[in-house]
Order: sequence, then structure tokens, then C-alpha cells
Amino acid sequence: MATDPSPQIPMRASSKSSNNSIHPVDVETPPVRTPTPIIYREIKHFKKWIPWLVPAFVVANTVMFIITMYVNNCPKNSVSCVADFLGRFSFQPFKENPLLGPSSATLLKMGALHVKEVVDGDQGWRLITCNWLHGGVFHLLANMLSLLVIGIRLEREFGFIRVGLIYIISGFGGSLMSALFLQSNISVGASGALFGILGSMLSELITNWTIYANKVASFVTLLVIIAVNLAVGILPHVDNFAHIGGFLTGFLLGFVFLIRPQFGWVSQRYAPPGHSSSARPKFKKYQCILWAVSLILVIVG
Repeated sequence: MATDPSPQIPMRASSKSSNNSIHPVDVETPPVRTPTPIIYREIKHFKKWIPWLVPAFVVANTVMFIITMYVNNCPKNSVSCVADFLGRFSFQPFKENPLLGPSSATLLKMGALHVKEVVDGDQGWRLITCNWLHGGVFHLLANMLSLLVIGIRLEREFGFIRVGLIYIISGFGGSLMSALFLQSNISVGASGALFGILGSMLSELITNWTIYANKVASFVTLLVIIAVNLAVGILPHVDNFAHIGGFLTGFLLGFVFLIRPQFGWVSQRYAPPGHSSSARPKFKKYQCILWAVSLILVIVG
């Protein structure tokens, strides 16, 4: 006997006498599974920061220069001044200060570095305060423009804490170098801190070498910038010892503060659930060696 292969659909009759329609019983269907959405998170190791500390450093240095010129009061303390229309903010004569700035006595009063005052007068704070003073308008403009160009890029990549530490510690290192080799003259300027930023950029390029795409081009460009800035130190009234000390300090700090994890480790860490791959180290061996050696040298030095 032939059977109907189609499945039996249960039927039910309506209990209402006015309508004797018959219709299929409601069949419960399983819920449709929707795929779990992939949640994209910002990779904190490569996040972009909003730079604000470097511009704040520029403002602080500019304000300190204005205060220094106010204290200088050239019309009261000198026979002739440059830009007399500025009143007490006018500059010392070119013979005394070709950088359009205050007198040496005013800079010393405001906290310029002088070895005799540091050693004999127990004024070690001058190793810090000298980094926030400048010898003149030209000196201030050169340092602040350079700081904006190179500092903002670094702060955007690594954040204000690391860049701030490199800036302050490098300035201190430049002051120490200047105190050791330049004991007769006073020294002011953010050049040591600025060269610390340059040094950290070089060490950052070296320690994160495998991450960069255009390695050689970036390396050559940075070396040219460093060489040009060091050549400026040959000019009169420029303290190249502070440049060298700040650069060496920043170079070591860059290996400590600006190390980045490898892309393989990052992609594995932020992979979607269920993704399996072989474990990869966070840092290369050479990165760890440079980090340890630099940290020891910074602490010992």
C-alpha cells in the first residue's frame, strides 16, 4: 500500500461555532543564532595621544623669558638699549648680548647655571632652573620651534608621561655635562632637554627597528637633523656641552621608555576569540638587552 511521504501536519478546529475554519497548529521554531559581533578595541600600545605637554613647555619657557626681561629692566640698568619702545622689556645692547636678551647678571639672578654658585654656594637647583631660561629672542625661538617640530610627534606617539620624563631628565643631564666642562661662564637654555628628545628619537628608531617600514631613510634623516643641530653648537654663546650631555641622556632614556612590542605579539593579543596561533614574544631579545644596559647606565651615571 502506498503511503504519503509528506510529514503529517497536526490540525485543530476552532471551538467557535460561528467559524469552523481549520488551520495548522503553531509549531515552535528554534531561534536563529546570530554570529557574535567582533568588538574592535583600540590597541593601547599604538594609540595616538593628544599632545599638550610639549606646547605647555613652550608656553612656560616663553613666560619665563618675559619675566626675565621684566626683571632685567634695561632702561634703568643700562645707558642704551635695543628696541627702546618696549620700555622695561627692551633688550641689552648688541655688544653685551647679540641674542636680543637680558644681561648676564639678570640671568644669574633668575637661576642660570654657574659652577661656582653650585659648588661654593650649594645652589644645586640651578641645574634645573637653567633649563627654563634663555639668553635672548633668537635663542628662545630656535629652541621652541625645534621643540614643537620634534616634540609633538614624539608625544603623539608615546604620551606626555614618557616625553615629559625624557625632557626633564635630559635637561638635568645636559646641565651636569655643562657644569663639568664649562666652569667659567654661565649657561642657560632648553638645549639640553631638546637634544635629549633628539637622542631618544634615535634610540627609539634603533630599538623598534623591525617595526619601521623605511628604516634607512628614517635613520639617515634623523642623523642629518642631529648633525646640523650639533654643528650649531660651534657658534659663539652656544653651550655644546649641554647639547652632548642632553643627547646622551635622552639616547639612553629612549631605550628604556620608548620600547614597543612586536606586531606579532600585538596581533596575537588582540585576536578575536577562538583564534589560535603559536605564542610569540612581546619583545625581541636585542630590545631587552638594550633596555637593561641603558637602565643600568642611567642609574649608575
